[in-house]
This record gives sequence, C-alpha cells and structure tokens, in this order.
Amino acid sequence: MPVLGVIPARLGSSRLPRKPLLPLAGEPLILWVIRRVAEAGVCQRLVVATDAREIAAVVEGAGYEAVLTSSDHQSGTERVAEVVANKTFRSFDVVLNVQGDEPLVAPRALAGAVARVTGGDPIGTAAGDLDGALAADPNRVKVVVDARGRAVYFSRAPIPFDRDGTGDVVYHQHVGVYAYTREALERWVRLPPVPEERWERLEQLRPLLHGVGIGVALVPGAAAPGVDTPDDLRYAEAQLTRHLREVSP
Repeated sequence: MPVLGVIPARLGSSRLPRKPLLPLAGEPLILWVIRRVAEAGVCQRLVVATDAREIAAVVEGAGYEAVLTSSDHQSGTERVAEVVANKTFRSFDVVLNVQGDEPLVAPRALAGAVARVTGGDPIGTAAGDLDGALAADPNRVKVVVDARGRAVYFSRAPIPFDRDGTGDVVYHQHVGVYAYTREALERWVRLPPVPEERWERLEQLRPLLHGVGIGVALVPGAAAPGVDTPDDLRYAEAQLTRHLREVSP
C-alpha cells in the first residue's frame, strides 16, 4: 500500500522563531528531517508542506519536493490535509505526517506508525521509553495505551501518576509522527475542537476524544526529543555532529 509522507513546516514557531531554517550541524533543520524520513524507506513519495517560500526554496534547492499551503492552518494535520486534498496525491490512501522538528526520529517509529494503520487502526503513531525522572517535563508528551495498543490519553503532565511514589511507573513518550488512512485524516480536520486540545496544546486529543482510535507503536529505547527549545537544538546538534564524525572517512 503506497504511503505519502508529508512534513509540515512553518516559520511562525513561538518558542523558536524560524525553526525549520535554524542551522543544525551546518544545515537547516528541515533538511535533516527530510533526509531522516527519506532514509527510513517507508514512503513512496515525500513532500514538505509549508506556508513560507523561504522554506520551499531551501527544500527544493536540496532536491526535494515542497508544496505551498495556506498560512491559516491551526495544526500540522490541517496543513497535511490540504496537501492530501490535491488531486496530485489522489492515489495515496495512507499518509505519514512527520513533524518538521524531528531530526532524530527513529525509523522504527515511522514504520511502526504506518504498521498500526495498515493493521487496521484509522490513525497510528509511536512512543518510546521515558525515564521517570523526566516525566514532569511538559515538553515530553506522555501517552497511556490500553491492552490493544491504542491510546487512552496524551498529556504534558506525568501520566500515569505515581501516587504512592513507588518509582516503578512505566512512562511512554509520544513521538511526533502520525499515520492516517485518507478517510481518518479527512474526518480529523472536520471534527470540532475539544477544550483539552487547547489546554494541553496537543492536536491529537481532538480525534481521540471524538472516539477515533489511535494505535500506538511502542518502540524500545528512549524517544529522541523533537526540537522545541534551545536546549533541544543543542542536543540535536551534538548528536548529529557526533554522527557526522563517525561516518566521515
């Protein structure tokens, strides 16, 4: 089943202005994300969806495909949906959305999200292990899953809550990837907002709280953080610089 990969990227980040174009180990952040997804080999076609000609120019200059979208979208999923609605992409029934600030995303997370959808879930995503010492960090989104591997709730708060202080609670950190059937994506963007998505600032709570199932692929190992803060940017810089040193002749 062919998969269309879409990377939404906008300039208007409140915490890190012009985030997709910030330099990271010598190149713009967005190019690291594109290469990471392309090398995973799970998409038959890959495009960047952006509202900024600057981003499109960088992407196309590196030999990749970009699509200009509206600047009015409130979420990455809305931006992805605009791309998928284009008749150019009508042959794709499975869509993979990789957030444009995930330069270290694990290939297993991408494959796992797609596998949840091809296995029957309308929406798929992924999560990795999270050290309990980091569970209170609101930049690390936690997810609780049920016995079928579907999401029960996502939160920036530490869930499950360790009421008795046992220290043996298992936390799963959400990874910023989503796979959808075309039908589920179209339904998502038609659904009315829910208060929880505004309170938590988590778009995935909209379909979840409207009863749309979200399958979660649990990927062994710690989830690499996305780039949301200056500290995240420095961490990604260190990881990518080390990788470049290891592979250079």
